[in-house]
Parts: sequence; C-alpha cells; structure tokens
Amino acid sequence: MIETIKEYASKRIDLLKIEATEKSSLSAGLITYFVVLLVAFTFFIILFNFGIAFLIGKALDNTSYGFLIVAGFYVVIMGFIISFKTKIVNMVADQVIKFLNH
Repeated sequence: MIETIKEYASKRIDLLKIEATEKSSLSAGLITYFVVLLVAFTFFIILFNFGIAFLIGKALDNTSYGFLIVAGFYVVIMGFIISFKTKIVNMVADQVIKFLNH
C-alpha cells in the first residue's frame, strides 16, 4: 500500500512538472510572438507617421506644421492613456490572470 502511495505521489509530481513546462513553453512562445509583432508594428507606425507628417506638411506648404500636427495628435492620445491608467492596468491584469489560469 505504501509503495502504491509513493508511486502515485511520484507520478503526480511528474504530471505537475509536465504541466508547468507546458505553460512555461507556451508563455515563452507567446511572448516571443508578441515581441516580434511589436517590433514590426513599431517600424510600421514610425514610417506611417513620417508619411502622414510629410503629407500634411505638403498640404500646408510647411513640413514643420505636418510634424507638429502629428506630434499634437500623440499628445492627445497620451492624455487619454494617462486619464484611463487604472482601467488599462486592471484590464491587462485581468487578461494575464485569465491566461495563466487557462
């Protein structure tokens, strides 16, 4: 009987190790995917913003105005992000908890 309990405990520990390894490897894969996606998206956003700034600047006959307007747009976005900080933090925390418990 004691041997059976020891064997069960050993198998249970092995199962927990396998499950932990699976969750860790999936997390690492997702993190890598999101980092690569973030880098690609960052290059896109930078080049897109340069294009929009030059386009607006050409329409206004002053390239500086185009860049100032694009920068002003991002200042407004930053204001929204700062004002909704608590909601954003709570939403991200909830998603992380859901992912880790899934």
